[in-house]
Amino acid sequence: MSEPLQQQDAENAKAEANYVVPGLERGLRILAEFSPREPVLGAPELSKRLGIPRTTVFRLLQTLESLGFLERADKDRNYKLGIAVLRLGFEYLSSLELTDLGLPVIESLRDATGFTTHIVIRDGRDVVFVAKAQSQSPVFSSIRVNVGTRLPAHATTHGHVLMGDLSLTELRALYPEGALNRMTSATPETVDALYEVIREDALRGYGVSNSSFERGISVVTAPVRNDTQRIVACITVTVPRPEIDASLIADGLIDKVQRAAAELSRRLNYRSDDEHTFLKALGLR
Repeated sequence: MSEPLQQQDAENAKAEANYVVPGLERGLRILAEFSPREPVLGAPELSKRLGIPRTTVFRLLQTLESLGFLERADKDRNYKLGIAVLRLGFEYLSSLELTDLGLPVIESLRDATGFTTHIVIRDGRDVVFVAKAQSQSPVFSSIRVNVGTRLPAHATTHGHVLMGDLSLTELRALYPEGALNRMTSATPETVDALYEVIREDALRGYGVSNSSFERGISVVTAPVRNDTQRIVACITVTVPRPEIDASLIADGLIDKVQRAAAELSRRLNYRSDDEHTFLKALGLR
């Protein structure tokens, strides 16, 4: 790169940094530390993790609490996420084209199968449930998977399907530690083992979990692609049985899930390789 271009890049970076509000940045970093695995945190731990003075952390926590983004978890000045975070989350979900287009699809799939259905996306190393069509069967009242639920991608069939177009290099970058946290005996222990499972599901075109993450709960999952041909979501059916038995397969459960995923892909303007080539020839891509 020439010296003038390097100087321009440096000036642009400096200009962008001038627009960063340190207090806002620190407050958002604090919110980002809370997770399902660590729902309650205190100022000393946050100060240590983020390298922010404890007195500053206390002030930020009190500000976030006053705005409803944090709530007191106990009498020891520990905090948990507040209702304002949930409100923002639902506003975000309602703005997603994916959920707007996909909800009628998973509602039809629920009606066709009798099972609860979801749309799931990947957020880094987690999967996030962003839409749900609840079965009317009372057996589902005990299944605690709702909109906003996050699960580890490496340990779930949803995650395996969602990572179906990642290369081994990309997967290793996502999991640089190599060894993976085992949730059950079915969880892949290494990145290489995870990649093998991902490739199997990708080649098959769907994933099946027979109680591999939660005992007594099985799922069938198929990928959803957008106009770039990348996997952006998956559609899943949750079955309250230890395994997907022959009767469900004979009834076309897997085919129904795949058709639903294909329909949502179509609504997101997905085209096959042949269609892409044809549109390119017409100058439309």
